[in-house]
Amino acid sequence: MDQITFYKMSGSGNDFIIIDNRNRVVDKNDLQDFISKVCRRKMSVGADGLILVEESESVDFKWRFFNSDGSSAEMCGNGARCAARFAYLNGISGTKVFFETEVGIVSAIVENNQVKIKMPDPIDLKTDYNLELGNGSMQVSSVNTGVPHVVITVGDIDDVEVVKAGREIRYHDSYAPAGTNVNFICVENDNTISIRTYERGVEDETLACGTGSVAAAIVMRYKSKGKSPVKVITRGGGYLYIYFKEDDGKFYDVFLEGNARVIYKGFLREDALKA
Repeated sequence: MDQITFYKMSGSGNDFIIIDNRNRVVDKNDLQDFISKVCRRKMSVGADGLILVEESESVDFKWRFFNSDGSSAEMCGNGARCAARFAYLNGISGTKVFFETEVGIVSAIVENNQVKIKMPDPIDLKTDYNLELGNGSMQVSSVNTGVPHVVITVGDIDDVEVVKAGREIRYHDSYAPAGTNVNFICVENDNTISIRTYERGVEDETLACGTGSVAAAIVMRYKSKGKSPVKVITRGGGYLYIYFKEDDGKFYDVFLEGNARVIYKGFLREDALKA
């Protein structure tokens, strides 16, 4: 394998490997195996996901987004913010960025290390319904913010078995066959919530999740009838801000804002793929 240049970036604690693939430096038959190996922590670079930035005929670039297990995902809010800043830093775009995703054209504004991105309009919002689990019934809400999310309100954000409960809900028959992401939230005050997320495809708790934060904010605001924006405290200790408009229970013009940091730039070598 020729060495491959990559950036390691973090969006409020959600970390990604980003590769400029406009010249097809990554063109492998077994792409899923390649991604799952380089996303391994301790054994390789390690990341929650990998992003390939590729040529587009209509906008600044097209992305392909992959979870750390090599599976593809339609949308990732924090990944999209990192990709937008990557494009700006590498002369692929200006401070106003437009790129292709599986959920359509995404736009972003880059200002230093802060990136504000327009998200897909939420769909399939359902609130306060019962889900039968192994230890009884749990009241949940759900919404699709580019990918499916379940949102559960708890009293103490630190006293949640995120991986155990999240995994059971992620694979629940109600969300088959694709599964769902799972978010546990605690309302801190009228405009602030804390969140912990079990991410599908990572199959673990992550330090931040952009689409999950949007889902949590939408569910909270639908139930409380409050106003935009909502401040979300992530497990990594950072903040995400969710802006939106609402009309008769329908949410639109949804934006996600937070930091998108460059951690380092490096080269992938053959050893990164070894068992």
